[in-house]
Amino acid sequence: MKKIESRHQRLIRIIEEFPESRLHWIESVVDILNCPQRCTFHKQNLMKEDWALSFGDALMIHHAFSNEPFTKDKFEYALVSTAKLVGVEADFAPRGNRGHDVKIGSTKYSLKTQADKLIKNNFIWISKYMELGKGEWGDNPEHLKTLLYSFPDHLKGSDRILILRCLQKAPNWKYELIEIPKKLLEKSEFGELKMMEESKQMPKPGICNVTGENNTLDFQLYFDGGTERKLQIKALRKSLCNIIGEWEFDPNP
Repeated sequence: MKKIESRHQRLIRIIEEFPESRLHWIESVVDILNCPQRCTFHKQNLMKEDWALSFGDALMIHHAFSNEPFTKDKFEYALVSTAKLVGVEADFAPRGNRGHDVKIGSTKYSLKTQADKLIKNNFIWISKYMELGKGEWGDNPEHLKTLLYSFPDHLKGSDRILILRCLQKAPNWKYELIEIPKKLLEKSEFGELKMMEESKQMPKPGICNVTGENNTLDFQLYFDGGTERKLQIKALRKSLCNIIGEWEFDPNP
C-alpha cells in the first residue's frame, strides 16, 4: 500500500531542494508567523472564527515583505482568499463596478481602509468613499443637493460596509475590522447641507452634518472639489459601528 505523504512532509521535501536565496524568503514568512500575536474576534455573523485567524495570518505575511499598512487592493484579495480557505464562497466584483468590491456568499461588501498618520481611535475617516463625477458643480448651493442625492443611490450597490483600520504601525502592528452600519450612512438624507462659500476653491466644497441624539454629530460628509472630486466621510463615531475583529503582532519582540 502506498504511504500517503502528509502536508508537512511534502513541504519539507520541496524546501530541501530550494537554493539559499529562496530559503531567505521562506524564513521571513515563518519567522513572522511565529511571532507573538493576538487575535480577538467579536462578530461571528461575518464568517467563522477560523477565518479571523487566517485573515490575521494574511496581515502578518504582508508585513514579512512590507513596512506599509494594508491597502484596499490587498484587503480585497485577503478577504476573498481567506473566505475560500475556510470553505465560504467568495469572489471579486466585476472590474469598474461602482457599488460593491467583493461578494461573500450572497452578500455584497463595500470595502474601505484607513491608515493615516493622525488616525484617531474613536473616530473614522474615509478619505474617498466615492467619486463625485463630472456633473454640474460650481458655487451654487443647489449643486450640492444633486451630489448629496447620489450618495444613497451609491449605497444601494452594497449590502454591508467594512473598513480595515491600521491603528498602530511598526514595530507593534495593530489592525481592527469595523462594520459601518449602512442605515447609519443612509441618515445623510436628513443631514444639514452647507456650501463653504468663503472657500476660494472652485468648485466650492461643501459639508453635510448628520446628527443623532442630543444633536451630537454622528458623522460629516465632505464634498471635496479638488482634482479628484470625491466624497469623504469625516468624524464618524466608532461607537456607532460594530467591531468585528482585532489583530496585534510584533515581528521583532
